[in-house]
Amino acid sequence: MSERAIGVFDSGVGGLTVLKELSRQLPEEELVYLGDTARVPYGTKSPATVTRYALEAAAFLVSLGVKALVVACNTASAVALPALAARYQMPVFGVIGPGAARALQLSRGRRIGVIGTEGTIKSEAYARALHQLDSRVHVFGVPCPLFVPLAEEGWADHPIAHMAASEYLMPLLTEKIDTLVLGCTHYPLLKNTLSQVLGPQIALVDSAEETAAAVACRLNEDSLTRHTPCSPHRFFVTDVPDRFERVGGAFWGEPLHGVKQVEIG
Repeated sequence: MSERAIGVFDSGVGGLTVLKELSRQLPEEELVYLGDTARVPYGTKSPATVTRYALEAAAFLVSLGVKALVVACNTASAVALPALAARYQMPVFGVIGPGAARALQLSRGRRIGVIGTEGTIKSEAYARALHQLDSRVHVFGVPCPLFVPLAEEGWADHPIAHMAASEYLMPLLTEKIDTLVLGCTHYPLLKNTLSQVLGPQIALVDSAEETAAAVACRLNEDSLTRHTPCSPHRFFVTDVPDRFERVGGAFWGEPLHGVKQVEIG
């Protein structure tokens, strides 16, 4: 069981930031990634639809014999984790819980901002996770829909991205937050721009980093860490892979080749 791969899925390329952190923190592990590019984005879909998509993506990865599932999508993590955990007797990880826990560790004044897609912010999943950990915390959510296309266009450090960030983050600065959770897997690419707008006094929480750390901890606790040399990582998409390979290279950190198209559901 320990020699099996870790399955990771997202609606598109954003989850590659989670995959990259998993590869960095668990370099010996084989990773299998599925981008549901035929049905992206998830953030504008209903909870019932997102849950169905998540179950279908997970079923594909499980068919490949993975030992754990990582939902590298904030929207799917917000609504589909209970259904996934009920269906599969293996570790299932989302990106919201680890990010919320880290935000509370860093926050001094218990005033935490969350940015994400409309679906993630509307679900209030981060607010619920934070309040379960500390009922005294104040949570302020702001949707930032332009950040995803800016990241995918390679404009994360462009003046337009800086202007958008200044506009989106103004309400959070008015609320005097001391910590900001990047509640979308695309947003780590905008860290530099966000830091410039917010200033050094506000801590940024990258849910991708925290999720990878949670996976590493759980695999070690369950004696599921791999002990043989890692096999090459595998990448799958549900639509033609051309754009995924082109855009995904910036998220993964190196060119993507050999991405295979599959049908799920």
